[in-house]
Amino acid sequence: MGSGVTVFEPWRPDRAEEIIAAHLPMDGAALPILHAFQETFGCVPKDAVPLLARALNISRAEAFGVVSFYHDFRSVPPGRRVVKVCRAESCQAMGGEAAGRHLLAALGIGWGETTPDGAVTVEAVYCLGLCAVSPAALVDGEPLGRLDGMTLAEAAQA
Repeated sequence: MGSGVTVFEPWRPDRAEEIIAAHLPMDGAALPILHAFQETFGCVPKDAVPLLARALNISRAEAFGVVSFYHDFRSVPPGRRVVKVCRAESCQAMGGEAAGRHLLAALGIGWGETTPDGAVTVEAVYCLGLCAVSPAALVDGEPLGRLDGMTLAEAAQA
């Protein structure tokens, strides 16, 4: 598994403009720009939306609509460790919901939340393509399968 520590740059409008300039020539530049924002800043800050709108010559509402439509884009940086728990049918049938509830209870948070100390963010996803090893999750991008509540909680806090 990865180190669990991702360092993001602090939000800077001039850095955001650099990202936009680097991706603007691409066809369908909106998503590459948004992904680059998230990789750089850990999220798509609300202050980035007007910059995106201006660069793409669309309204702020349209830009916000793109950001809010895709569930992978965050408006605040995640915890140092990100756990994506599959909640699709196969994982549900194999005990994934119970494992997810156990993890959330152990961390004292809800879906989409980050622990108060900033250590762990838990997100729901709907199919990781790991149905053969259900229930499954990604911990810092590393796939884990055949989980139960204890193994998921241990992986999240490792």
